[in-house]
Amino acid sequence: SVEQIHAAFGREDYWLARIDGAGDITLDSLVVDADDTVTVRTTQHFGRQLLPGLVTKLLKGDLKLVHTEIWRPDGDRQVRGQVSVSASGGLGSGHVETWLAPTDDGGCQLRSAGRVEVKIPLMGVKLEKSIGADLAQGIPEILRFTTTWITENTA
Repeated sequence: SVEQIHAAFGREDYWLARIDGAGDITLDSLVVDADDTVTVRTTQHFGRQLLPGLVTKLLKGDLKLVHTEIWRPDGDRQVRGQVSVSASGGLGSGHVETWLAPTDDGGCQLRSAGRVEVKIPLMGVKLEKSIGADLAQGIPEILRFTTTWITENTA
């Protein structure tokens, strides 16, 4: 349900399980406000050796992707999410607006709309499409993970 997903998003053990095994990702912060707004920030670290040559020329140091999610109740048992990703060095960013709404059968429906912008000459368009495809594939994977996690970790 919407309520179960929103409650999971407010738990540190959920986020630690979600980022476990996904590469060099750290959970930087998790804040649950009095109004049940959940704000989480993670950072994924990429060593220079993993980056294409063109990217290493444009970027000083390692690449970091900072991922921020804000989930807040939006009335009538709905939850609104704002997901932002930014790459270090101003190489690019992405933003997704997401809505979770209850369905008649007790489950929930997810709607998302997003934008990805990569600022790398020549490679930018290919990289934007790749990141967009990864986001589109990642959302259902995250929902499957979340459903399994809720089943295994809540009463």
